[in-house]
Amino acid sequence: MAFVLLYLVVEIVALVALGSVIGLGWTLLVLLAGSILGLWLARREGLRAAQAIGEAVTNRRVPTAEVTDGMLVAAGGVLLFVPGLVTDVAGLLLLLPPTRSLVRGRLIRAAERRAPGLRTARIRERGPVVDGEVVEEHRPADGPLVIEGRTVPGPGEPR
Repeated sequence: MAFVLLYLVVEIVALVALGSVIGLGWTLLVLLAGSILGLWLARREGLRAAQAIGEAVTNRRVPTAEVTDGMLVAAGGVLLFVPGLVTDVAGLLLLLPPTRSLVRGRLIRAAERRAPGLRTARIRERGPVVDGEVVEEHRPADGPLVIEGRTVPGPGEPR
């Protein structure tokens, strides 16, 4: 409840301040132009994020950055639909790739601080993908586990 009241106060103060500087008509024009520009950017960046996710999956990479970008674009689009000047500015900033990259980096660092295992997963995602299958384990009761197998060269590697 307190957050909603704070949001309303901030939006009203921002609109009154802008309106007192540039006038009512120009303030309405700024809001309309911001919404139109934001919807166009949201559509464009949403399509780019979806294509990037598809490309990562096609190349057999884990699309962590691409999915994060997609979520930030969606959050920016939602902020554009919420009425108000401050939310429009925040939404537009999330739709711009440089700003989104900064926010993504901060989100990843914050998540890695809370769950240290995420950092190792992000580092491992850049490594090669090794196909394999799980077989029954035959461990002698008195000896070490021996793993048998063969390596298959990847594309472009000599045989």
